[in-house]
Amino acid sequence: MFGRAPRKSNNTRYYEVLGVTKNAGQDELKKAYKKAAIKNHPDKGGDPEKFKELAQAYEVLSDPEKRDIYDQYGEDALKEGMGGGAGAHNPFDIFEQFFGGGGFGGGSSRGRRQKHGEDVVHTLKVSLEDLYNGTSKKLSLSRNRLCPKCKGKGSKSGASGRCYGCQGTGMKVITRQIGPGMIQQMQHVCTECRGTGEVISDKDKCPQCKGNKVTQEKKVLEVHVEKGMQHGQKIVFQGEADEAPDTVTGDIVFVLQLKEHPKFKRKYDDLYVEHTLSLIESLCGFQFALTHLDGRQLLIKSNPGEVIKPGQSKAINDEGMPHHQRPFMKGRLYIKFNVEFPDSGVLSPDQCRHLEAILPPRTSTRMTDMELDECEETTIYDVNIEDEMRRKQQQQQQEAYEEDEEAGPRVQCAQQ
Repeated sequence: MFGRAPRKSNNTRYYEVLGVTKNAGQDELKKAYKKAAIKNHPDKGGDPEKFKELAQAYEVLSDPEKRDIYDQYGEDALKEGMGGGAGAHNPFDIFEQFFGGGGFGGGSSRGRRQKHGEDVVHTLKVSLEDLYNGTSKKLSLSRNRLCPKCKGKGSKSGASGRCYGCQGTGMKVITRQIGPGMIQQMQHVCTECRGTGEVISDKDKCPQCKGNKVTQEKKVLEVHVEKGMQHGQKIVFQGEADEAPDTVTGDIVFVLQLKEHPKFKRKYDDLYVEHTLSLIESLCGFQFALTHLDGRQLLIKSNPGEVIKPGQSKAINDEGMPHHQRPFMKGRLYIKFNVEFPDSGVLSPDQCRHLEAILPPRTSTRMTDMELDECEETTIYDVNIEDEMRRKQQQQQQEAYEEDEEAGPRVQCAQQ
């Protein structure tokens, strides 16, 4: 075949690269390659050169014919053409074929890795009315799309060359010595191909995208906010994010953000509202119209002879939020009543006597003149208990700080 017997050369290095013995079987080779390839994959921060060596070693040793030639004559025999050559395939092709086209980003196209594009997340502010009634919002967005002229190839001919700066890996490794016997390796995206692993000549660049493979597109999306959706819920448009060659297009995700409502509060599927009554309404009855989130007027009234106490709550069934995807079912509407009392001095002594004759009798008995003489006179005044507690806490902290200042630095025991 060669006219002379090939010269013997190194026939153990491939076994050393995979970390197996010369009598290793196919299962052992696969297991060793899988473990080492995952560890050294560039997408995982591994060494690209080591990754290529692993692919080359596995390609030869997994082929019975090439392995037999390698065992007899070594690497040089394969490089000279025996057994079809060695290292002719892209290492990512071998990796992805080995893992069934999965790898770290899906299958490959023309030797390039296919990855999943990033999702684009937007916040969509909605009112409580929007979530109660449902609504649709049209939003205009800009995104990258594959160039329609070159179909994402970036070139007129549809071909591209391998980047020699990174040998098609898209990454470069710089090694530098930072001290005696100390070497530092740094990995960065190849500046010549911008991480694509390929280059396109200026003459062959697509005139529409200038070799970038993508163009800008404005797209209008209609976002349907369904009845009963929650704050923080996501609305997903699959495959509508930026397009890129050999990339599974990501999603556009809208995250609902509920704006605060001036009247209603929502908790799960229930609504809460507060209403202030006058003292006469709380004692003698009330009625008022409550405007709901859909514009309906609800008549709210007390039962005859009912007295409403401050802080008392009432509920109305089926007037809360609609359940998501079951809008015919609704939660409850809770109404908390506050009672507004008249200011001091509004009632005259005569009016107080009339009220005292109408209202239930006092719980405490009147004190006699003798009992009054035995009591000490006091003065009461208005106060906010929370403000008082806060003021006292600040005072105690200040006093503790001043005590520490007067005590000076503390002497620490020497450690043995």
